[in-house]
Order: sequence, then structure tokens, then C-alpha cells
Amino acid sequence: MHYRIGVIKGDGIGPEIVNEAIRVLDKVAEIYQHEFTYTELLMGGCSIDAYGVPLTEETIQACRESDAVLMGSIGGNTTTSPWYQLPPELRPEAGLLKLRKSLNLFANLRPCVLYPELRGACTLREEISRNGFDMLIMRELTGGLYFGERKTEPVDGVMTAVDTLRYNENEIRRIAVKAFEVAMKRKKKVTSVDKANVLDSSRLWRKIVTETAKDYPEVTLEHALVDSTAMQIVKNPAQFDVMVTENMFGDILSDEAAMVTGSLGMLPSASLNETKFGLYEPSGGSAPDIAGKNIANPIAAILSAAMLLRYSLDLQTEADAVEKAVQKVLQENYRTADIMSENCQQVSCSEMGSLIAERI
Repeated sequence: MHYRIGVIKGDGIGPEIVNEAIRVLDKVAEIYQHEFTYTELLMGGCSIDAYGVPLTEETIQACRESDAVLMGSIGGNTTTSPWYQLPPELRPEAGLLKLRKSLNLFANLRPCVLYPELRGACTLREEISRNGFDMLIMRELTGGLYFGERKTEPVDGVMTAVDTLRYNENEIRRIAVKAFEVAMKRKKKVTSVDKANVLDSSRLWRKIVTETAKDYPEVTLEHALVDSTAMQIVKNPAQFDVMVTENMFGDILSDEAAMVTGSLGMLPSASLNETKFGLYEPSGGSAPDIAGKNIANPIAAILSAAMLLRYSLDLQTEADAVEKAVQKVLQENYRTADIMSENCQQVSCSEMGSLIAERI
């Protein structure tokens, strides 16, 4: 089979980790007799340098013409990079927000798995981490505070900033449906996270999620407040299966959940629309301080490629093979610097990619 994959390598460590993900995809193509055609595209800081904007209409169209898009990391050092002297709408992350909106990528899936081999890298106490955990945070991605009306203006002589948090019932229902559908394939539990004791938007969120749950009687639904959930993630992460929440809450909670797995370099993500199309990227940032040193962890990008195979291309066997190869390398005690522990062998970014590809 022939598939078209858009590739946005991005900024910082993005090119390094995406190159290793492509190495693994090429091995999958070789073993399973597929053909992957890659189209390299620019977004973020590299697009600003080339075109003066973080995302061009040509890049958006090229993404639409692809079966899926594999992406690295976007942005740079917010205190020293000239990109962050630009107006907010021209900064690197604005390109990512625009791409998500343009492609209607409303569902962000972030698996947070603590591998048995990496329990020592977990930031939680051993009695919490010993049993491991496997949760999936589903974050609504195109609504809420990040896309609401905003302004900064003087009010009665005082500069005042306003950001608008807005959701309608259709936006909530479609992400709830995705959450319940995914839960049906997992442990059949959904935790819906909101702030319904304060926010009108959360009260509507809770109402619509509760209504949607009636169509999935096999799935257990529980509601939780976002502040309590933040505590529970570090107290007992194993209690969660599928967590669904709005945009900003999901942004914060998914990074917290990722950190307790040991490293952001281990966590992939998928952003999906109502078709099979998706944008796949590691959950971590561009880490400009280590860019070009060949020490970044490419596993999140490689596991993002596995999600691409699974969700957009329907290649379940191939996705399983990539995930098993990752676990095999970890079982053999190979580690990049961020997950290094005693009695393990430290390898570079490119060496890790090669080791995983060899085990496909």
C-alpha cells in the first residue's frame, strides 16, 4: 500500500527526533511491503525564518492532501529567541493553533504509560509507581480559552486583559463521543474533568458528557474537578483510564501526567478530526538547549509514528510492531540521557532510533 505522509520537522530537537521516527517508518515499510511518500513542510520558527509567518496556506493545503502528518517540536527559547519579539499571532505556537483549527483537529490523544522498565525514572514514590499505569488523556483542542475572543485595553485608566472561555454543546458532544469510543477499546472507564463548581462552561460540559454517557452503558463515567484531578495524578495515577477534558485543563494535566512517567521524551500524541486524518507529534517541547547535540529522546516521536500507523492508516499489526520494538529496547537496558538509570547503557538519539528500527 502507498501512503502520503506530511512531515513537519519543526524547531529545536524536532528534526533530530523526527528523522528517527522516519527511520522506523521506513523499516516498517520494508518489512510489511508498504510505500511511504514524505512531503517536508515548514511550520513554527523555521517557517518564520523562511516566509515571515509561522504557517503558510500552502502548508495547510499540503497537510490536507496527506493521509497523515508527522510533526516534531515547535518553538524556541521564549526569552532569547527573536521569534518571541513578534506579535503573538506571528509567534511559532500560533502556527500550531492555526493548523489545528484549519484541519479541525478537535481531539488530542495523549497516552501516558509508565513502562515497567522505567519505574526507576518515575518521579513518584516507589509504592505508587511499582504497579505502573496506563492512562489516556483526551483534550479538546479547537475551542475554549485558547480560541476565544481576547483583548487588552484600558478600562477606567487601567490596562485590562480579557480572554474568553467559550464552548457550545456540539463541540463538547463530539469530544465526549470520541472519549467513550476509545474507552470501549480499553478498560471502559471515562473520567470527565471540569470546574463545574465555578464555571458555566464546565457546567454545560458536565451536562453534555452525562447525556452522551447514556449511549455507552458499558462505560463507567465519573466527574472530577480539575484541581482535585491534578492531585490525584500524583497520588494514584493508576485509577485513571480515559480522561476527557477541555483545552486548557488538558494542556496542563497532560504535561503533569507525562512528567510522572519519567520523561516528556517518552510521550506521543495524536490530534484527530472526524475522518481518519491526524497530526502526530511528541508531547514535549523543542528543547533548544540540547538541539543539535544528538542526545534527545526520540521515543515519543517514534511512538507518535506508531499512533499514525494505528489511527490514520489502520495498520494495527505494524503499530504493534513499533510499540513492541520500543519495549524490547528498553528491556535490553538501552537509555537516552533523560531516562538513564544505573546498570543501563546510554545511547544517543540516532542510536536509539537505529536500535528500535532493527527490532521491527
